Parts: sequence; C-alpha cells; structure tokens
Amino acid sequence: MLSPVSLTEINKQDLLKQIVHALKQVHQGAVDAASRAHDTATAQENEAENKYDTLGLEAAYLAHGQSQRVAECEVDLLAFDKLMLKRVATHLQGVSSGALFILKDEQGVEQTLFLGPAAGGLKISYMGRDVLVITPSAPLGKAVLGCLVGDEVDVMLAGQKKYYQVIDIC
Repeated sequence: MLSPVSLTEINKQDLLKQIVHALKQVHQGAVDAASRAHDTATAQENEAENKYDTLGLEAAYLAHGQSQRVAECEVDLLAFDKLMLKRVATHLQGVSSGALFILKDEQGVEQTLFLGPAAGGLKISYMGRDVLVITPSAPLGKAVLGCLVGDEVDVMLAGQKKYYQVIDIC
C-alpha cells in the first residue's frame, strides 16, 4: 500500500466524488437486493398453501425493508450532492460538515475521518488513506464539532471513554 499523502495534498472535491461513487455502489446493491426480494415475494411458487406457509409473507417484509434501504441511500446521495455544491470546510473553521481530519488516540494510532451529512460508517480508500465517514449525530462527530488542530476530546464509545487529539484538518 502507498504511504498516505498529507491532508494538504488532498483535493476535497475529488474525495467527495469518491465518496459519492461509493454511495452509488451501495445504492445499486440495495436496488438489486430490493428487486430480488420483490421477485421472491411475488413469485407464484411462494404463494401460501396453508396458514403455516409464510415464505411469501417473509419475503414481502424483506422486500419492504430493502425498499426502505434504497430510499435511505437516495437521501444519503442527495445530502452529499448538496455538500458538493457548497464551499467545503477549511482548517481555519475547525471541524465542521465537509471537514477531513485526523484524530490520534491515546495509543498514538491515527485515523482519518470525514465529517459528512449522512452515510456514517462508510469507509473508502483514498490516496493511501482509509477514510471513515462520520456524521454530526454520532458521538464522535458531536465531540469533534468545532475543534481545531491540537484540541483534545473525550467521548464514550462502546461503553468506554476514549481520548483523541485533532492532528490535522483539511
């Protein structure tokens, strides 16, 4: 794997395009899954033969859930489309929506994060870095909002208090 480039070398609009591309792949996977679930739910061979035969009903519930996932993906894509139209955050503003930043934990382990409007948990590889999307509604996202380089935050994650320092912001 290539050694990661510094944040100053990263083109944020290009990074956003990579995130949107990954979101489109997730969306297409959800569309495909919803289509398969719908086909299963409506297949003639899955019609109930008695009250205990619930395969068709279960498939209908699955199809509904998959359709909801498609709608969530579409909302995520719209949120990132809007973000691409805005002027993205800069290091002078601290961590805010659209910020790419590095946190270092107590053990010295660094992680690269992107504070996005949606799609928390999405991870992409970009220019030698693994970038994890978090949102302001996540505990870590709330904790870092407004932080500047050098600021320290603590946050409860999985029942444990974790400490981080903001190393860089782009």
